[in-house]
Amino acid sequence: MIKINGVAIPTPSDYSVGIQDISKAERNANGTMIIERIATKRKIELAWRHLDKADLAKVMSVVSPVFFQVEYLDPQDNRKKTGTFYAGDRNMGALDYINGNIRWKDVKFNVVER
Repeated sequence: MIKINGVAIPTPSDYSVGIQDISKAERNANGTMIIERIATKRKIELAWRHLDKADLAKVMSVVSPVFFQVEYLDPQDNRKKTGTFYAGDRNMGALDYINGNIRWKDVKFNVVER
């Protein structure tokens, strides 16, 4: 469903694409709002209910660079697109720890288009 730097990552449990307009807005002397759209960017929210330690390490390593390429399904165009993104804060909780193996739950972060 999603690739980061050419690497297919596990399919997320939750996948949400936000379309954000970057604008400069002000009112003129008549009080009319003037908006200059500078760019439109994507913010993709990703979450996994459970990941084993190998899958979590894979996901965390591909989003560790400051910027990376993301191939994703865009809802506006209903097709795959590729863009340069960066990762927001990454959060995860431990599900359990059995015989030296940890499993992770509620892994969440977003990637934001540059």
